[in-house]
Order: sequence, then C-alpha cells, then structure tokens
Amino acid sequence: MQAVSDTYTKVSKETAFRVANQLKDRLAKRGIVAEFELQGSVPLDVHIKGVSDVDLLTLASELFSYDVKGFKALHGKYCNPAKRTALEVLIELRGHVETDLADAFSAAKVDKTGAKAVKISGGSLARDVDVVPAVWFDTAQYQLTGLASDRGTKILDKKASKTIENQPFRHIELIGARCDKIGGGLRKAIRLCKNIKADSDRNITLPSFDIASTMYHADMKALRLGSFYELSILAETQRHLDYLACNHGVAKTLYVPDGSRLIFDTNEKLRSLNDLSRDMDELLDAVYAEHTPAYLAQYLMSDKRQAISKLAA
Repeated sequence: MQAVSDTYTKVSKETAFRVANQLKDRLAKRGIVAEFELQGSVPLDVHIKGVSDVDLLTLASELFSYDVKGFKALHGKYCNPAKRTALEVLIELRGHVETDLADAFSAAKVDKTGAKAVKISGGSLARDVDVVPAVWFDTAQYQLTGLASDRGTKILDKKASKTIENQPFRHIELIGARCDKIGGGLRKAIRLCKNIKADSDRNITLPSFDIASTMYHADMKALRLGSFYELSILAETQRHLDYLACNHGVAKTLYVPDGSRLIFDTNEKLRSLNDLSRDMDELLDAVYAEHTPAYLAQYLMSDKRQAISKLAA
C-alpha cells in the first residue's frame, strides 16, 4: 500500500525523459516540434515496483484541437486553422515514433502492436516506457480557466484509425485532491488493488486507470482511518469491491472521475472486477486468520472487516 521510494520514482522519470530527449531530437530533424508530458500512475504516485510502466505523452505542436462549444471558440478566439487534421498528424507521428525508438535504442524491444501506445523495454532502459502520440485538446473548461489540469489531449487509436479525447491531467488532479483530503488513503487503496492484480493467478485485465477510478467511489470516511489503522484500507477496499461485484447494476453506473465515460463499459471489465474482488476476499481472510485466535473465528466477511479495521498493520 505504501508508495515506492523516491529513488525508484526518480529512475522511472529519468528513463522516460531519456526516451523523450531521443525522440525530441530525432523528430526535430523531421521538422516536427514535440512536447512531452507524463501521465498515468507515476505522476499520480500510484505506481508499484516492478510492474508499472511509465506513460510518456508525445505531443505534436503542429496543431491543437478544441471544443467548439467552449467560451473561446464561441467568441472567435481561435484562428489560423491547421492544414491537416489531428488524425493525419497523429498517424504520421505514430509512424515516426515507431521508427525513431527502434533506431535510438537498438538493444531494446519496441512493441508496435498497441492501439494507443508504443512500448519500449529492455536494453539499457531501467523501466518500460509507453510512448503515446498525441496533440493538445482545449476542453471547454480549459478555455475558461487556462489551468493545465483542465487541458485535454487527443490520442490515436491505431487499430480503429480514429482519435480519442482524453483528460489525463484532470484525472490526476481529481484523484489527488480527493486523496489528499483524507490523508493518503485513496492512493494506498489503489496501490493495494494494483499489487493484488499483479500477484493474482487469475486473469485480471482491468486497466490501472479503471482501478483508480473504481476506488475513487469508495467510502472516503473509511479510507481516512488508514492514517491511524492501515489495515482499515484493506477492509474498505474489500467491502467496496465486494459490493460492486455483487451488484453489477450499480457498478455499471459508475463514471471515471472526469465524467467522460463509464468505468465498467464491457463484460470483460465486470469479469475482472469479480476476480479482483475474490482475490481481495482471500487477502482479508488471510490477514484475519493471522491476527485472530481460532476460537474467535468469525464466518461473516463483515465481522472480519470490522475486526481487522482497528488493528495496527
């Protein structure tokens, strides 16, 4: 549940920036000016050791898109329309990223099969890096506030040959703010779920983004107790996942933090939810058995949760 060390995080970021520097120089030789930003688990501080990749947004500066219903758009603040579409720019950028990564890191493995990211791993790289070609997208909210956390991106779905609007920085801002209000319990719950997924014998395919979004809807009052009794994080995480696994109708109403889509929008995600919940049940059972004499054994999961929630870790 605890965060990885500062040193581990530093190496993760340095690896991503090393990849970024190679891409920046090589793309510049092609006449492409690129910007780079981190998204995902590392900047949110929910990455786990030995498992989490580093997500590196590679943004072409040639153009940006915007919400036509936003304040600036409605008041004619955008001019000089781009000569190409975002899709055309992203398809070209994706091709160059695939080529340049292979040329820059000849000893590394470059996986070009992903729909949204090019994964580079091995060789001299200390971490796996997912390179995500993108362009900026000025959301309606960003047009009002100008806050970096409100600015979105458009990324390429290579397999579907279409663009997808994302708000990765809004996601980080919302989860981070909610977590900070309760003393860090939300991030601990997310890391716990991710560790369980990584260690599971079951085929849990629920993405890290959706795991974080799921725990965003947990009981924050219960997670707040994690500041005093760390095992209360396990108790609330088990309760929340168990409730959703037993009530798919409720699970299917939950949205990601920025409200842009439903979390459980496929049957595969619901299946993964069930498996993650089963693994969390087993962990709670094991922790309860370790801390409780046999003659005090309880059979109801709710009793076990209550018993361990006030134990010191």
